[in-house]
Amino acid sequence: MSRIQSTLAALKSRGRKALIPYAMSGFPFADITPELMHGMVAAGGDIIELGVPFSDPSADGPVIQQAADKALAFGIGMTQVLEIVRLFRRQDSTTPVVLMGYANPIERYDQIHGQGSLGRESAFIRDAAQAGVDGVLVVDYPPEECTDFAARLKAHNIDLIFLLAPTSTDARMAQVQQVASGFVYYVSLKGVTGAGTLDQGAVQAMLPRIRQHVSVPVGVGFGIRDAATAKAIASVADAVVIASKIIQLIGEQPHDKVVSTASAFLREVRTALDS
Repeated sequence: MSRIQSTLAALKSRGRKALIPYAMSGFPFADITPELMHGMVAAGGDIIELGVPFSDPSADGPVIQQAADKALAFGIGMTQVLEIVRLFRRQDSTTPVVLMGYANPIERYDQIHGQGSLGRESAFIRDAAQAGVDGVLVVDYPPEECTDFAARLKAHNIDLIFLLAPTSTDARMAQVQQVASGFVYYVSLKGVTGAGTLDQGAVQAMLPRIRQHVSVPVGVGFGIRDAATAKAIASVADAVVIASKIIQLIGEQPHDKVVSTASAFLREVRTALDS
């Protein structure tokens, strides 16, 4: 059982819902992310979603795009992301870490490190496992192309996580079920991260349909901006994911206020989820 699976199972046994905060690697300062991750855990985060900076993030809105651009300007790439996870693991050996990003940085990492395609032994998978990564969400890897990748990740106790959307068909959900592990991430609105207003009723109607086809836990993200919304979504979901709001809150903070700002917000959300 992976760290993600055991964490979600333990929370379920206690009647709690998972809080999954997002941090963009190297934002808003190149050296801040391990400290920020620890602060998120101390504030009640159960799983950390760690963004991998990429120049063309098709699923992300302006807030996360700008954060990725700033991280890239600091020289943050996959090598640095894996080092961030290693640094985090020096003090925390239990909190799951999920890398969220796109195919290009993964495949480029394999090219640079001499392992070729993901069809053979992958330098990325090897090094991610050694660093302490627990899950990978690759926005532009469709499930029908990921059978071998998923098996190789699972051999290293890493879960492959997929997005589902309001437009996902029953057939697509069935495809995801064949390869997904850990949890699936339901995108609660049409569009990119941070766009639009979340329709809580639509989410509540969609979750039972997803569970007809998908046996792993369901997390919900895109559009969760406050404690009240998080609590409402948690009434039907297994986990809530908060990304753009955190990036907005910390983006203009001085270095010494980044962690405390994110932590204060997450404590409010954690309190609401547990109430």
